[in-house]
Amino acid sequence: MKNIILFDVNQQHFDLLPLAFTRPVSDIRIGILTIREKWEHRLPGMYSYLTPEYMAAKYPAALSDDNIFIASHILPDDSLVKQISDLDPGEAIVCNQELLAFRGNEADFRNERYNRTIEYDHTLKCIRHLYDIFLMNGECLEADFRLITNGRTSEKLSDSNRIIGEPCFPDGTPKIFLEPGAHAECAIFNVTNGPIYLGKDCEIMEGSCIRAPFAACEHAVVNMGTKIYGATTLGPYCKVGGELNNVVMFGFSNKAHDGFLGNAVIGEWCNLGAGAVSSNLKNDYSEIKLWNYPTRRFLRTNLQFCGLIMGDHSKAGINTMFNTATVVGVGVNIHGAGFPRNFVASFSEGGTAGFTDVQLTKFYAIAEKMMARRGRTLTDADKTIFEAIYNQAEQLK
Repeated sequence: MKNIILFDVNQQHFDLLPLAFTRPVSDIRIGILTIREKWEHRLPGMYSYLTPEYMAAKYPAALSDDNIFIASHILPDDSLVKQISDLDPGEAIVCNQELLAFRGNEADFRNERYNRTIEYDHTLKCIRHLYDIFLMNGECLEADFRLITNGRTSEKLSDSNRIIGEPCFPDGTPKIFLEPGAHAECAIFNVTNGPIYLGKDCEIMEGSCIRAPFAACEHAVVNMGTKIYGATTLGPYCKVGGELNNVVMFGFSNKAHDGFLGNAVIGEWCNLGAGAVSSNLKNDYSEIKLWNYPTRRFLRTNLQFCGLIMGDHSKAGINTMFNTATVVGVGVNIHGAGFPRNFVASFSEGGTAGFTDVQLTKFYAIAEKMMARRGRTLTDADKTIFEAIYNQAEQLK
Protein backbone atom coordinates (compact mmCIF):
# COMPACT_ATOMS: atom_id res chain seq x y z
CA MET A 1 0.00 0.00 0.00
CA LYS A 2 1.46 3.36 -1.06
CA ASN A 3 2.07 5.91 1.70
CA ILE A 4 0.94 9.23 0.17
CA ILE A 5 1.60 12.62 1.73
CA LEU A 6 -0.25 15.64 0.35
CA PHE A 7 2.02 18.59 1.11
CA ASP A 8 1.05 22.24 1.20
CA VAL A 9 3.23 24.54 -0.89
CA ASN A 10 3.82 27.76 1.06
CA GLN A 11 2.93 30.06 -1.82
CA GLN A 12 -0.32 28.27 -2.57
CA HIS A 13 -1.26 28.07 1.11
CA PHE A 14 -0.93 31.84 1.53
CA ASP A 15 -2.56 32.71 -1.80
CA LEU A 16 -5.57 30.57 -0.86
CA LEU A 17 -6.21 32.30 2.47
CA PRO A 18 -8.70 32.67 4.15
CA LEU A 19 -9.96 29.27 2.93
CA ALA A 20 -6.61 27.58 3.68
CA PHE A 21 -6.44 29.07 7.19
CA THR A 22 -8.40 26.16 8.64
CA ARG A 23 -7.65 23.20 6.36
CA PRO A 24 -4.94 21.67 4.22
CA VAL A 25 -5.18 22.90 0.63
CA SER A 26 -6.06 19.35 -0.40
CA ASP A 27 -9.26 19.54 1.69
CA ILE A 28 -10.63 22.31 -0.53
CA ARG A 29 -13.75 21.18 -2.35
CA ILE A 30 -13.90 21.80 -6.08
CA GLY A 31 -16.38 19.92 -8.26
CA ILE A 32 -18.06 17.27 -6.10
CA LEU A 33 -15.02 15.99 -4.20
CA THR A 34 -12.21 17.58 -2.25
CA ILE A 35 -8.77 17.45 -3.84
CA ARG A 36 -7.76 14.68 -1.44
CA GLU A 37 -10.84 12.65 -2.33
CA LYS A 38 -10.02 12.99 -6.03
CA TRP A 39 -6.57 11.53 -5.40
CA GLU A 40 -7.94 8.74 -3.20
CA HIS A 41 -10.28 7.63 -5.99
CA ARG A 42 -7.53 7.60 -8.61
CA LEU A 43 -4.44 6.54 -6.66
CA PRO A 44 -5.21 4.10 -3.82
CA GLY A 45 -3.03 4.35 -0.74
CA MET A 46 -2.73 5.55 2.84
CA TYR A 47 -3.17 9.33 2.83
CA SER A 48 -2.07 12.02 5.26
CA TYR A 49 -1.01 15.68 5.15
CA LEU A 50 2.06 17.86 5.49
CA THR A 51 0.68 21.23 6.57
CA PRO A 52 1.81 24.42 8.29
CA GLU A 53 2.88 23.55 11.84
CA TYR A 54 -0.20 25.04 13.56
CA MET A 55 -2.46 22.48 11.80
CA ALA A 56 -0.31 19.42 12.54
CA ALA A 57 -2.25 18.27 15.61
CA LYS A 58 -5.45 17.93 13.59
CA TYR A 59 -3.79 16.88 10.33
CA PRO A 60 -0.69 14.83 11.26
CA ALA A 61 1.70 13.43 8.67
CA ALA A 62 2.11 9.64 8.78
CA LEU A 63 5.64 9.45 7.37
CA SER A 64 7.55 6.29 6.49
CA ASP A 65 10.86 5.47 4.84
CA ASP A 66 9.17 5.33 1.43
CA ASN A 67 6.57 8.03 0.77
CA ILE A 68 4.98 9.61 -2.26
CA PHE A 69 4.78 13.36 -1.71
CA ILE A 70 2.20 15.17 -3.89
CA ALA A 71 1.64 18.95 -3.99
CA SER A 72 -1.79 19.50 -2.48
CA HIS A 73 -3.00 22.15 -4.95
CA ILE A 74 -2.56 19.80 -7.94
CA LEU A 75 -5.66 18.13 -9.41
CA PRO A 76 -5.16 14.55 -10.62
CA ASP A 77 -5.66 13.36 -14.17
CA ASP A 78 -4.87 10.02 -15.80
CA SER A 79 -1.46 11.02 -17.18
CA LEU A 80 -0.19 12.49 -13.90
CA VAL A 81 -1.52 9.57 -11.85
CA LYS A 82 0.31 7.12 -14.12
CA GLN A 83 3.60 9.01 -13.89
CA ILE A 84 3.37 9.18 -10.10
CA SER A 85 2.49 5.48 -9.88
CA ASP A 86 5.60 4.65 -11.92
CA LEU A 87 8.03 6.67 -9.75
CA ASP A 88 11.08 4.86 -8.43
CA PRO A 89 12.63 5.86 -5.08
CA GLY A 90 14.47 9.16 -5.40
CA GLU A 91 12.59 10.30 -8.51
CA ALA A 92 10.65 13.57 -8.72
CA ILE A 93 8.16 15.02 -11.19
CA VAL A 94 8.45 18.73 -11.94
CA CYS A 95 6.71 21.22 -14.19
CA ASN A 96 8.51 24.47 -15.01
CA GLN A 97 10.75 23.95 -11.95
CA GLU A 98 7.74 23.41 -9.68
CA LEU A 99 7.76 20.15 -7.72
CA LEU A 100 4.61 18.11 -8.34
CA ALA A 101 5.56 14.80 -6.74
CA PHE A 102 8.51 12.98 -5.19
CA ARG A 103 9.07 9.44 -3.96
CA GLY A 104 11.42 9.01 -1.03
CA ASN A 105 11.99 9.79 2.63
CA GLU A 106 11.23 13.00 4.50
CA ALA A 107 14.84 14.19 4.73
CA ASP A 108 15.40 13.94 0.97
CA PHE A 109 12.06 15.65 0.33
CA ARG A 110 12.79 18.59 2.64
CA ASN A 111 16.35 19.00 1.32
CA GLU A 112 15.31 18.61 -2.33
CA ARG A 113 17.67 15.70 -2.89
CA TYR A 114 16.38 14.02 -6.04
CA ASN A 115 18.19 11.25 -7.94
CA ARG A 116 16.29 12.11 -11.10
CA THR A 117 13.75 14.71 -12.15
CA ILE A 118 11.09 14.04 -14.76
CA GLU A 119 9.50 16.96 -16.59
CA TYR A 120 5.71 16.76 -16.75
CA ASP A 121 4.80 17.83 -20.28
CA HIS A 122 0.99 17.61 -20.13
CA THR A 123 -1.42 20.40 -19.20
CA LEU A 124 -1.27 20.86 -15.44
CA LYS A 125 -4.55 21.34 -13.57
CA CYS A 126 -4.27 23.09 -10.23
CA ILE A 127 -5.73 25.82 -8.05
CA ARG A 128 -3.44 28.78 -7.41
CA HIS A 129 -5.96 31.55 -6.68
CA LEU A 130 -9.20 31.77 -4.73
CA TYR A 131 -11.19 32.40 -7.87
CA ASP A 132 -9.84 29.26 -9.56
CA ILE A 133 -12.25 27.33 -7.34
CA PHE A 134 -15.39 28.71 -8.96
CA LEU A 135 -13.80 29.17 -12.40
CA MET A 136 -12.84 25.47 -12.61
CA ASN A 137 -15.84 24.10 -10.75
CA GLY A 138 -17.79 23.12 -13.86
CA GLU A 139 -15.09 20.96 -15.47
CA CYS A 140 -14.16 19.43 -12.10
CA LEU A 141 -17.79 18.67 -11.35
CA GLU A 142 -18.25 16.74 -14.59
CA ALA A 143 -14.95 14.88 -14.09
CA ASP A 144 -15.95 13.93 -10.53
CA PHE A 145 -19.42 12.93 -11.68
CA ARG A 146 -18.00 10.46 -14.20
CA LEU A 147 -15.45 9.20 -11.69
CA ILE A 148 -17.83 8.40 -8.83
CA THR A 149 -20.82 7.20 -10.87
CA ASN A 150 -18.93 4.99 -13.33
CA GLY A 151 -20.45 1.52 -13.38
CA ARG A 152 -23.06 2.36 -10.76
CA THR A 153 -26.84 2.59 -11.00
CA SER A 154 -28.68 5.71 -9.88
CA GLU A 155 -31.69 5.70 -7.62
CA LYS A 156 -34.90 6.58 -9.45
CA LEU A 157 -35.85 10.23 -9.84
CA SER A 158 -39.48 10.90 -8.96
CA ASP A 159 -41.81 11.40 -11.91
CA SER A 160 -43.02 14.65 -10.34
CA ASN A 161 -39.82 16.32 -11.55
CA ARG A 162 -39.19 17.65 -15.05
CA ILE A 163 -35.95 17.15 -16.99
CA ILE A 164 -34.95 19.58 -19.75
CA GLY A 165 -32.30 18.52 -22.27
CA GLU A 166 -30.91 15.20 -23.39
CA PRO A 167 -30.89 12.86 -20.37
CA CYS A 168 -27.59 11.17 -21.37
CA PHE A 169 -24.16 12.18 -22.61
CA PRO A 170 -23.25 11.10 -26.17
CA ASP A 171 -21.48 8.03 -24.73
CA GLY A 172 -24.73 6.95 -23.06
CA THR A 173 -23.83 8.01 -19.50
CA PRO A 174 -26.94 9.34 -17.71
CA LYS A 175 -26.64 13.01 -16.75
CA ILE A 176 -28.56 12.72 -13.46
CA PHE A 177 -27.41 10.51 -10.60
CA LEU A 178 -29.12 10.05 -7.23
CA GLU A 179 -27.41 8.42 -4.27
CA PRO A 180 -29.52 6.37 -1.81
CA GLY A 181 -31.87 8.58 0.17
CA ALA A 182 -31.67 11.54 -2.24
CA HIS A 183 -35.10 13.09 -2.60
CA ALA A 184 -36.49 15.57 -5.13
CA GLU A 185 -40.09 16.48 -5.91
CA CYS A 186 -41.66 18.91 -8.39
CA ALA A 187 -38.32 20.43 -9.40
CA ILE A 188 -37.02 21.38 -12.85
CA PHE A 189 -33.58 20.02 -13.81
CA ASN A 190 -31.94 21.40 -16.95
CA VAL A 191 -29.08 19.08 -17.99
CA THR A 192 -28.29 20.79 -21.29
CA ASN A 193 -24.86 21.92 -20.07
CA GLY A 194 -23.77 19.01 -17.91
CA PRO A 195 -24.60 16.56 -15.13
CA ILE A 196 -26.56 16.82 -11.89
CA TYR A 197 -25.45 14.87 -8.83
CA LEU A 198 -27.70 14.40 -5.80
CA GLY A 199 -25.80 12.98 -2.84
CA LYS A 200 -26.92 10.66 -0.10
CA ASP A 201 -30.00 11.90 1.82
CA CYS A 202 -29.99 15.32 0.14
CA GLU A 203 -33.30 17.03 -0.56
CA ILE A 204 -34.45 19.25 -3.44
CA MET A 205 -37.74 20.85 -2.43
CA GLU A 206 -40.62 21.57 -4.75
CA GLY A 207 -40.54 24.50 -7.14
CA SER A 208 -36.74 24.63 -7.39
CA CYS A 209 -35.16 25.30 -10.79
CA ILE A 210 -31.66 23.92 -11.26
CA ARG A 211 -29.33 24.18 -14.23
CA ALA A 212 -26.38 21.83 -14.62
CA PRO A 213 -23.63 21.34 -13.81
CA PHE A 214 -24.78 21.01 -10.22
CA ALA A 215 -23.97 18.87 -7.18
CA ALA A 216 -25.70 18.61 -3.82
CA CYS A 217 -23.58 16.49 -1.50
CA GLU A 218 -24.68 14.37 1.44
CA HIS A 219 -27.59 15.84 3.45
CA ALA A 220 -27.60 19.13 1.49
CA VAL A 221 -30.99 20.87 1.24
CA VAL A 222 -32.35 23.13 -1.49
CA ASN A 223 -35.34 25.05 -0.16
CA MET A 224 -38.59 25.63 -2.03
CA GLY A 225 -38.46 27.81 -5.11
CA THR A 226 -34.67 28.12 -5.22
CA LYS A 227 -33.02 29.17 -8.50
CA ILE A 228 -29.59 27.65 -9.12
CA TYR A 229 -27.37 28.15 -12.14
CA GLY A 230 -24.30 26.06 -12.96
CA ALA A 231 -21.62 25.45 -12.03
CA THR A 232 -22.68 25.18 -8.39
CA THR A 233 -21.67 22.77 -5.63
CA LEU A 234 -23.30 22.42 -2.24
CA GLY A 235 -21.06 20.57 0.19
CA PRO A 236 -22.35 18.21 2.89
CA TYR A 237 -25.15 19.54 5.09
CA CYS A 238 -25.41 22.90 3.28
CA LYS A 239 -28.83 24.54 3.03
CA VAL A 240 -29.65 27.09 0.34
CA GLY A 241 -32.47 29.24 -0.94
CA GLY A 242 -32.89 32.27 -3.19
CA GLU A 243 -30.63 32.58 -6.24
CA LEU A 244 -27.16 31.08 -6.74
CA ASN A 245 -24.89 31.21 -9.77
CA ASN A 246 -21.49 29.44 -9.94
CA VAL A 247 -21.13 29.00 -6.17
CA VAL A 248 -19.02 26.51 -4.21
CA MET A 249 -19.99 25.90 -0.58
CA PHE A 250 -17.56 23.60 1.25
CA GLY A 251 -19.95 22.17 3.83
CA PHE A 252 -22.21 22.82 6.86
CA SER A 253 -23.00 26.36 5.65
CA ASN A 254 -26.35 28.05 5.11
CA LYS A 255 -27.81 30.58 2.74
CA ALA A 256 -31.34 29.44 3.34
CA HIS A 257 -33.36 32.47 2.25
CA ASP A 258 -33.86 34.89 -0.65
CA GLY A 259 -30.90 36.87 -1.88
CA PHE A 260 -28.30 36.52 -4.65
CA LEU A 261 -24.90 34.84 -4.42
CA GLY A 262 -22.75 34.44 -7.51
CA ASN A 263 -19.17 33.49 -8.49
CA ALA A 264 -18.51 32.82 -4.83
CA VAL A 265 -16.73 30.41 -2.49
CA ILE A 266 -18.09 29.86 1.02
CA GLY A 267 -16.18 27.86 3.64
CA GLU A 268 -17.63 25.67 6.38
CA TRP A 269 -19.98 26.68 9.21
CA CYS A 270 -20.96 29.98 7.58
CA ASN A 271 -24.39 31.59 7.61
CA LEU A 272 -25.84 34.27 5.33
CA GLY A 273 -28.99 35.79 6.81
CA ALA A 274 -32.28 36.37 5.01
CA GLY A 275 -32.00 38.86 2.18
CA ALA A 276 -28.19 38.89 2.15
CA VAL A 277 -26.89 39.73 -1.33
CA SER A 278 -23.48 39.80 -2.93
CA SER A 279 -22.46 41.72 -6.05
CA ASN A 280 -20.39 39.79 -8.58
CA LEU A 281 -20.08 42.54 -11.22
CA LYS A 282 -18.95 46.17 -10.86
CA ASN A 283 -21.30 48.87 -12.11
CA ASP A 284 -18.67 50.20 -14.52
CA TYR A 285 -17.80 46.67 -15.77
CA SER A 286 -14.16 47.26 -14.89
CA GLU A 287 -11.66 44.55 -14.01
CA ILE A 288 -11.98 43.14 -10.51
CA LYS A 289 -9.25 43.33 -7.89
CA LEU A 290 -9.24 40.82 -5.03
CA TRP A 291 -7.55 40.98 -1.63
CA ASN A 292 -4.35 38.93 -1.45
CA TYR A 293 -3.03 38.00 1.99
CA PRO A 294 0.70 37.63 1.18
CA THR A 295 0.97 41.10 -0.39
CA ARG A 296 -1.70 42.68 1.88
CA ARG A 297 -3.24 44.50 -1.03
CA PHE A 298 -5.82 44.09 -3.77
CA LEU A 299 -4.42 42.40 -6.87
CA ARG A 300 -5.67 42.41 -10.44
CA THR A 301 -7.53 39.25 -11.48
CA ASN A 302 -8.36 39.76 -15.18
CA LEU A 303 -11.92 38.87 -14.15
CA GLN A 304 -15.16 40.71 -14.71
CA PHE A 305 -17.18 38.47 -12.39
CA CYS A 306 -16.23 37.68 -8.80
CA GLY A 307 -18.44 37.62 -5.74
CA LEU A 308 -17.98 36.75 -2.07
CA ILE A 309 -15.08 34.71 -0.65
CA MET A 310 -15.85 33.76 2.96
CA GLY A 311 -13.68 31.86 5.46
CA ASP A 312 -14.97 29.32 7.95
CA HIS A 313 -17.31 30.22 10.82
CA SER A 314 -18.23 33.65 9.42
CA LYS A 315 -21.74 35.11 9.52
CA ALA A 316 -23.74 37.87 7.87
CA GLY A 317 -26.94 39.31 9.34
CA ILE A 318 -30.21 39.85 7.47
CA ASN A 319 -30.09 42.14 4.43
CA THR A 320 -26.30 42.33 4.48
CA MET A 321 -24.92 43.74 1.21
CA PHE A 322 -21.49 42.72 -0.07
CA ASN A 323 -19.56 44.67 -2.68
CA THR A 324 -18.06 42.90 -5.67
CA ALA A 325 -15.14 40.61 -4.74
CA THR A 326 -15.35 40.90 -0.97
CA VAL A 327 -13.01 38.69 1.05
CA VAL A 328 -14.14 37.81 4.58
CA GLY A 329 -11.77 36.04 6.96
CA VAL A 330 -12.42 33.39 9.63
CA GLY A 331 -14.76 33.98 12.57
CA VAL A 332 -16.27 37.22 11.27
CA ASN A 333 -19.72 38.55 12.20
CA ILE A 334 -21.09 41.22 9.83
CA HIS A 335 -24.32 43.13 10.50
CA GLY A 336 -25.98 46.48 9.94
CA ALA A 337 -26.96 48.56 6.92
CA GLY A 338 -24.70 49.48 4.02
CA PHE A 339 -21.72 47.81 2.37
CA PRO A 340 -18.85 46.62 4.58
CA ARG A 341 -15.37 47.09 3.18
CA ASN A 342 -14.03 44.67 0.54
CA PHE A 343 -11.73 42.94 2.99
CA VAL A 344 -12.70 42.00 6.53
CA ALA A 345 -9.98 40.54 8.73
CA SER A 346 -10.51 37.36 10.75
CA PHE A 347 -12.19 37.57 14.17
CA SER A 348 -13.88 40.91 13.48
CA GLU A 349 -17.43 42.04 14.24
CA GLY A 350 -19.35 45.03 12.88
CA GLY A 351 -20.23 46.71 9.59
CA THR A 352 -20.02 50.06 7.85
CA ALA A 353 -19.64 51.91 11.17
CA GLY A 354 -16.45 49.95 11.84
CA PHE A 355 -15.24 46.65 13.24
CA THR A 356 -14.14 45.47 16.66
CA ASP A 357 -12.19 42.35 17.58
CA VAL A 358 -14.05 39.17 18.46
CA GLN A 359 -12.56 37.46 21.52
CA LEU A 360 -11.84 33.76 21.22
CA THR A 361 -14.10 32.87 24.15
CA LYS A 362 -17.07 34.47 22.38
CA PHE A 363 -16.12 32.85 19.08
CA TYR A 364 -15.88 29.41 20.69
CA ALA A 365 -19.29 29.78 22.32
CA ILE A 366 -20.94 30.61 18.98
CA ALA A 367 -19.05 27.90 17.05
CA GLU A 368 -19.92 25.22 19.60
CA LYS A 369 -23.63 26.06 19.41
CA MET A 370 -23.67 25.98 15.60
CA MET A 371 -21.69 22.75 15.35
CA ALA A 372 -23.88 21.04 17.94
CA ARG A 373 -26.85 21.53 15.61
CA ARG A 374 -25.11 19.12 13.20
CA GLY A 375 -23.89 16.72 15.86
CA ARG A 376 -20.30 18.00 15.68
CA THR A 377 -17.99 19.23 18.42
CA LEU A 378 -15.21 21.81 18.57
CA THR A 379 -12.08 19.87 19.49
CA ASP A 380 -8.88 20.97 21.21
CA ALA A 381 -7.09 20.52 17.87
CA ASP A 382 -9.62 22.91 16.28
CA LYS A 383 -8.95 25.45 19.03
CA THR A 384 -5.21 25.23 18.44
CA ILE A 385 -5.79 26.18 14.81
CA PHE A 386 -8.12 29.07 15.68
CA GLU A 387 -5.68 30.40 18.27
CA ALA A 388 -2.95 30.46 15.64
CA ILE A 389 -5.22 32.28 13.17
CA TYR A 390 -6.25 34.72 15.89
CA ASN A 391 -2.61 35.54 16.63
CA GLN A 392 -1.96 36.10 12.91
CA ALA A 393 -5.07 38.21 12.28
CA GLU A 394 -3.61 41.55 13.38
CA GLN A 395 -0.51 41.05 11.22
CA LEU A 396 -2.58 40.13 8.15
CA LYS A 397 -4.94 43.12 8.17
